[in-house]
Amino acid sequence: MLTQTLRAMERNGLIQRVVHPVVPPIVEYSLTQLGQTLVEPVHMLQNWAYEHLQEVSQARMAYDQE
Repeated sequence: MLTQTLRAMERNGLIQRVVHPVVPPIVEYSLTQLGQTLVEPVHMLQNWAYEHLQEVSQARMAYDQE
């Protein structure tokens, strides 16, 4: 699943994949310029999740009790 996600991100131009020709192979990923534009929105989502952690936890417990 991780490989599929990384390949999709690479295909969409969000990350760059570099394979170093050593044994064992080393693969390095980095954000492209386009990928960098997602850093701020992802941080905003992270902050939202942290601020609403209690509410999400309560919603999960209520759902699981049904």
